[in-house]
Amino acid sequence: MAESSVPSRERIVAGAADLISRRGLSAASIRELARHAKAPLGSTYHYFPEGKQQLATEAVRYAGGAVNRVLRKELGAGPVAGLRAFLALWRGIVVESDFRAGCPVLAVAVEEPPADEIPPALAAAAEAFEEWERLLADALREHGVAPDQAPELAALVVAAVEGATAMCRAKRSAQPLDQVARQLEAVITGALGPSA
Repeated sequence: MAESSVPSRERIVAGAADLISRRGLSAASIRELARHAKAPLGSTYHYFPEGKQQLATEAVRYAGGAVNRVLRKELGAGPVAGLRAFLALWRGIVVESDFRAGCPVLAVAVEEPPADEIPPALAAAAEAFEEWERLLADALREHGVAPDQAPELAALVVAAVEGATAMCRAKRSAQPLDQVARQLEAVITGALGPSA
């Protein structure tokens, strides 16, 4: 959960990301998002005058950015290191939360949007997934994976890890992530060729 020494706006965004990762967006009111962040409701509306959708969009961007930073750092050591870090991040979140939290980006992505409208939080979720895929695909290409195969392999990684994270929550076990980790590492190692 957010630290009290973190500035109010950032604490609210981090708290919202955490609550969304646990309950989804539809199940959380702005009052609950503020309470979870240990922030006054008035401050929440001050920082997010457009309400829940604005806060949710910022929370998704916050979560997406946090994953981006991990991937950028670890992909410098290669695609396998990046994959391991990506998996370890989500494994840590589900296990440390006693299988109560998952990915806030996925939580927003799976909720039904209003008819004829793409809410900003859903667009932010799509952007987060696309950025994770781009980072992975770039690293794969840099390490010798064919240019047309790299984006598909990156999409496989993101989809498999996100799905396994949801499965961990349902099964109350880290086993799905552990199984996916072994298989994805084998696929990536195979795609990198004998020099990997």
